[in-house]
Amino acid sequence: MTTFIAHTTIDCRNAYELSEWWKPVLGYVDLEGDPNLPGHVECMIRDPETGHRLLFIEVPDQKSVKNRLHLDLRPRAATRDEELETLVGHGASVVEDHRGIHGPGSGWVTLADPEGNEFCILRSDAEVTAS
Repeated sequence: MTTFIAHTTIDCRNAYELSEWWKPVLGYVDLEGDPNLPGHVECMIRDPETGHRLLFIEVPDQKSVKNRLHLDLRPRAATRDEELETLVGHGASVVEDHRGIHGPGSGWVTLADPEGNEFCILRSDAEVTAS
């Protein structure tokens, strides 16, 4: 038996606001013909290059513990530290800093989006290749 991942779902309190927060972070867009609007309880965005989709769906409960599943992000052009600065400026908060965990230039930083969903920022492909 085989299956594929149709989309990744993120539970949240405000689907529209969180989908709007994530769009510039990932370079994702609304689905053609199905724009996300304030008040929508389900908002889907997609990567225009790969087609990967994220669905933000409103749930009544607050996030209460560490995520068991999270997104690992790799900068497309910037360095990890440059992207970290951009993400924090965009409203992400630093949860844990693991830079240098395996020696100079290694590691990642765990962040949280405005609703507390955790994600990590890794080194760019160029940084990995250079080490």
